Amino acid sequence: MTESDIRFGVFVPPQHPLTENPTLLFDRDLEVISMCDRLGFDEAWVGEHYSGGVETIASPEIVIAVAAERTKHIRLGTGVRSLPYSHPFSVANSIVQLDHMTRGRVMLGVGPGALPIDAIQTGIDPTQTREMMEQSLEAIVRLLAGERVTMKTDWFELCDAKLQIAPYTKPRMEMAITNVRSPAGAMLAGRFGLGTLSLGGASDDALAHYASNIAICEEIAAGCGQTFDRRGFRIAIPMHIAETREKAIDDLKFGFEGWVKYSHDVLPFSPVPAGEKDPLGYLVANRGAIVGTPDDAIEALETINAGVGGFGAYLVMEQNWADWSAANRSYEMFARYVIPYFRGHFAARRESYDESARQHPVYVEQAKRAMAEAKARADRQRGKPTGPSQ
Repeated sequence: MTESDIRFGVFVPPQHPLTENPTLLFDRDLEVISMCDRLGFDEAWVGEHYSGGVETIASPEIVIAVAAERTKHIRLGTGVRSLPYSHPFSVANSIVQLDHMTRGRVMLGVGPGALPIDAIQTGIDPTQTREMMEQSLEAIVRLLAGERVTMKTDWFELCDAKLQIAPYTKPRMEMAITNVRSPAGAMLAGRFGLGTLSLGGASDDALAHYASNIAICEEIAAGCGQTFDRRGFRIAIPMHIAETREKAIDDLKFGFEGWVKYSHDVLPFSPVPAGEKDPLGYLVANRGAIVGTPDDAIEALETINAGVGGFGAYLVMEQNWADWSAANRSYEMFARYVIPYFRGHFAARRESYDESARQHPVYVEQAKRAMAEAKARADRQRGKPTGPSQ
């Protein structure tokens, strides 16, 4: 990989232990985003959930508004806005407002909704959410393009609707759609010229699905007069690193077991089979998470890049598996050792060091000669003899 081929970010679902103060958990999520901004991460995506007790943010827009005031550089995205739960006119107006308030740092990530219980509690048939998302997305894309939209479905209606404020970002803010294994998200990304947020691990099987979905995005985009840019293809995978693999694994004793229980009790699909005696070992062995040292993280990302033929951004899936101090250390190590490796920040320094080392004997002789000449000048100025014959 060459410099600037890949961007880095954090995906904050978020996921938290049931035993912690929910008020302070909102602060923790904001602190993660602020920390990533200070460390030079490019993006932060914030989730939307209403049920299950573990993923606690109901409005990513509110978190983004607060985070924008606390950060300087990082771009902030809804990760994702569940389109079936809101009128598309409201979604479009809210994201345009944030686009202006953040001076173009906002991104709109969309999806059908991850938890079936969210749909059920709002009177929505979970089997209909993908179709509802597609209908809403069509309306939102047209509204963001400045069109007047008249559209009627069985769950929303637009009557000659037009946004009163155009997007700050021209022609619109960056958009992305969730994509796991199914080609449905890839097809919509191609149709509307969107990026993707892929949440499926890094196994050989997952990489094959990513590569297939990229091809689908490119094919559908070409047929719809759109262009699919691989820089918009994002892959989010849980990651925790430390000085040694053993320490990284030990750090995860804090929250991993609770997360596994949640994945079996609440999530539609768990990446860990029920009854697995070593769930962390299973997840790491099957590359469902990156756990180890900075070198392990570099190797994993290079494997992913080679497996999909190039992608745009890696997002750390923030799972709250480690306690606050260990998590901070992991993010810091990632920023110190992994990000600069891929951005080419080590190359010029290494070249300078190697050249200096190669020329070291010459430099030493020059330094000795310069010191001798300086001493001789000083002696002459003081009237002292400067040569053997004196």
